[in-house]
Amino acid sequence: MGKQMTEMLKGTLEGVVLAILALRPAYGYEITTWLREQGFSDIAEGTVYALLVRIEQRGLVDVEKVTSEKGPPRKVYSLNVQGHEQLEEFWRTWSFLAERLEQLHRGGK
Repeated sequence: MGKQMTEMLKGTLEGVVLAILALRPAYGYEITTWLREQGFSDIAEGTVYALLVRIEQRGLVDVEKVTSEKGPPRKVYSLNVQGHEQLEEFWRTWSFLAERLEQLHRGGK
């Protein structure tokens, strides 16, 4: 990923993670793996974990500790009501920006 892509992703990563969690509960490594499989190869695992801590502190997810065959229990995150509301706001904002950017790209038409 280029520097511009990395910078743009920083501003949208929370919404992307919330969208992933809207599909199904997941733990940090699963989210990082999915992002990398989708082409976001430069995403550091630590970035995702830091984001998960922030959205947990903001009350957007519920967390369940699930036993792991490999080491300590995993924190599995699932989107709660506040998280779904935040995700809806993200999609409204995304749509607004995408429409305006496309309009600008077409020369203001």
